[in-house]
Amino acid sequence: MDVITAELVTAGLGTRFIGQKVVHFPRHGSTMEAAREEARQASAEGTVVIAGEQTAGKGRAKRAWLSPRGNIALSIILYPDISQLPYLIMLASVAVARSIEAVAGLETRLKWPNDVLVKGKKVCGILIENELKGDKVAWAVIGIGINVNIRMRDFPEIADTATSLYNELGKELSRVEIIRCLLVELERLYLSLGDGEDIYQEWRDRLITLGRRVRVISGEEILEGVAETVSRDGSLLLRHKNGNLSRIVAGDVTLRNAG
Repeated sequence: MDVITAELVTAGLGTRFIGQKVVHFPRHGSTMEAAREEARQASAEGTVVIAGEQTAGKGRAKRAWLSPRGNIALSIILYPDISQLPYLIMLASVAVARSIEAVAGLETRLKWPNDVLVKGKKVCGILIENELKGDKVAWAVIGIGINVNIRMRDFPEIADTATSLYNELGKELSRVEIIRCLLVELERLYLSLGDGEDIYQEWRDRLITLGRRVRVISGEEILEGVAETVSRDGSLLLRHKNGNLSRIVAGDVTLRNAG
């Protein structure tokens, strides 16, 4: 099993601030929780919290997000302008996709709102949390979990819907190499965000969801229709059979067969 240390991540890392401070735990309950504490203590922007093993992580909608040894579980602290908040999920998704393609050589697609897929199966989940003070962002944290070197046969309960880079390639990869590539991509995208148009376009182009019949569970609602497009704020526009259009801010999407 490859080793992760703060020094291996930061040494010679070609970034200005993302990843220049790394807090590494061999084992931790939740990198998001640790990153929130760091952010509330005004830790430097770009601080990264990494856990070799995460035991009590939470994904979207407070679901359990466990990350056993061999995976990547990390959280990044940012202090963005409030106008940049909608783009954080986009730039994080694109940065993960680019990094997997660069290091593993695997084609990736994105599924709205926050999944990275390889061959139609989830290989990464992303979570964004933030705290506002008035009309200012006190802090934002991007949480990223990537299935890297785990064997999916050890997790039969999710093997139908999830995969790992090891499962696709049949060999282990360096998690440090993936993390370093990811941090460089994240910073590049964050610093070049501007009005958000470029990252929005790439994120939208990578979405496997668009143009497909989908079923969406949003809160207590179950909606079906065609995923028509996504707005600049990241919401999904769903066209129903009767022609009506719904705007969905968050939800679980299942792709349906044509017909």
